[in-house]
Amino acid sequence: MARRIILTMLALIGVLLVAAVVPLGLITTGHERAFFRDDTFFSAGTLASFAEDRIADHARGSALIRTLARARKLGEQVRVYDAGGHLVAANGGAGMAVSPAALARVLGAGNATVTQATEVGDRLRVVVPVRNDDGNGIVGAVVLSRSTAGLDQRLRTLWIWLGVVAVAGLAAAAVVAAALARWVSRPLNALDDAAQRLGGGALDTRSAAGQGPPEVRRLARNFNTMAGRLETLVHGHRAAMADVSHQLRTPLTALRLRLELLTQDADPTTADELDDAQDEISRLSRLVDGLLAVARAENVVAEPVPVAVDAVIRDRATAWRPVAEEHAVVIAQTCPGPVRAMAGAGHLEQILDNLLANALEAVPSGGRIEVSASSNGGGIRVVVADDGPGMSSTQQEQAFRRFASTRPGGAGLGLAIVHRLATSNGGGAVLADTPGGGLTVTVELPADPASG
Repeated sequence: MARRIILTMLALIGVLLVAAVVPLGLITTGHERAFFRDDTFFSAGTLASFAEDRIADHARGSALIRTLARARKLGEQVRVYDAGGHLVAANGGAGMAVSPAALARVLGAGNATVTQATEVGDRLRVVVPVRNDDGNGIVGAVVLSRSTAGLDQRLRTLWIWLGVVAVAGLAAAAVVAAALARWVSRPLNALDDAAQRLGGGALDTRSAAGQGPPEVRRLARNFNTMAGRLETLVHGHRAAMADVSHQLRTPLTALRLRLELLTQDADPTTADELDDAQDEISRLSRLVDGLLAVARAENVVAEPVPVAVDAVIRDRATAWRPVAEEHAVVIAQTCPGPVRAMAGAGHLEQILDNLLANALEAVPSGGRIEVSASSNGGGIRVVVADDGPGMSSTQQEQAFRRFASTRPGGAGLGLAIVHRLATSNGGGAVLADTPGGGLTVTVELPADPASG
């Protein structure tokens, strides 16, 4: 953001400076050149009035001679011609002779005013007619050549100063833009860092609310309010989970012990009934444990850490292989190489445990479960595929909801836990049919940036 603010302001100031400086320079340059040209014609006209005495009145032309001498000191070159095109007087400049055709156009103009101006190298040459006293006839012509070196130097100085002003303006704009960018971006960067820390699990994170524009300060205050409420909510949920765990597990354990005591002294019929009651209590205990696991997954805010996905897959496959052998099910693992993801400590293990437990309950004897992992752009994909009975499209849509089970007596919490853990780590989980029959669960997790 800071870079965009600085570049935007520099571009705006640059456009304004160009729009102001360039026209000013062009206008001033044109004015200076026009003034130089007009002054040259005026000086040539003055020389023409002195030349008229020499040409028309056949006087000695001492005034013209003195004028030519002064002009020579100033670096001006002058040539005076009579009506026949003959050279009458000059103060040097043999290389500035005017062509007969150009001279004839001025001498033959009659009562019309014909002048000429030509730039030859770094000099401006003008040709003006010399008229007699009554102004009705042309008796000669004056050629005046002036160097434009002084004019060019003044114009270069002008453009240099305009350039210095423009650069100084851009430098000042850059300083102001940098200060403005820091004023705006610094609190936003701090707010962004605070949001990342809060998302990573640091619930006590707060952002400084006294810096930057009023809108940014208001945003920081709202963020702090949200963070405070979120911290209170999460802590409240954690306390509620602890209370529920204690309040439910203790009476269930006591009830199970009493039923076991009653079973010892009961007749066979009553003992069978008590065994059924024990099964229901065990199911209720599993249901309570599953609900607590879902609640923990929904409220998880653990700090993500690098996780070696390939190593976790090997470890969980090895741990579940004895159970799979009891069911005559094969667990295969496929991982082309080291794969690293970012997730909370132990979360991937919980995800795989739930997926493998569900698959082992669904796959019949002789079935197969395959666990694989691969990199997918900026994420990691973990796939658990089985060749069991699978799910219908309606069942797949509801599978991540609590208590949505396709098996009689199932709690329907395993996939809910998987989904909550995956989403809490910035990923997701989807279900699909396995080619040839069965269910495929794909879990997406963020990749470890250090492994890229």
